[in-house]
Amino acid sequence: MDLLKMILGANDGGNVRQLAGKFGLEENQAKSAVESLLPSLAQGLKNNIGKTGGMESLLGALQGGNHQRYLDDPAELTREEATSEGNGILGHLFGSKEVSRNVAARASAQTGVDNGILKKMLPLVATMAMGSMSKQTQGGKSKDVGLLGSLLDSDGDGSVADDLLNIAKKFF
Repeated sequence: MDLLKMILGANDGGNVRQLAGKFGLEENQAKSAVESLLPSLAQGLKNNIGKTGGMESLLGALQGGNHQRYLDDPAELTREEATSEGNGILGHLFGSKEVSRNVAARASAQTGVDNGILKKMLPLVATMAMGSMSKQTQGGKSKDVGLLGSLLDSDGDGSVADDLLNIAKKFF
C-alpha cells in the first residue's frame, strides 16, 4: 500500500473528514489537497534519505516518536502539537519556509483550494505522512522498514526500499 492510500484510508477517511472540518472544506476538496501536497512531501523524504545520515535520522525519528497517533486518531490533528510537530517535519524535509510556501502554492493551483488554507494544512499532512511511515516500522523489524521504502519508491525502481532495508539491518 502506498503512502497516499494509507492516509486517505485511515479511519475510513476520518482523517480527511477531520481536515475538511478544521479548514471549512468539502471532503472532496480536503482529499484533493492531500493528494496534491503528498508527492512533494514524499520527494522531500526521498531527498532527505539521500543525504549523509538522512536514512538513519528518519529511522530514528520514526522509532523514537509517537507519530502514528496522528493517523490513528483524527482528533489529534486538531491539537496545536500536531501543527508544531508538522512544522518541524517540514523544516527538516524542505529546509525553509519558502519551499513549504511554494508547495502550498503549487497545490493551490492544482486544486483550487485557497493557498492560505493549504499552508496551514501542509504541517498536518506531514504529521500524517510520518504517522503512516511510523506504522510501517512499529514492529522494529527490517522487513517492515523495507515496506516503508516501498511507500516512498514512487518510480518503482526499488532503490529506496533496498537502501532503507540495508540501513535497517544496522538498527534491528
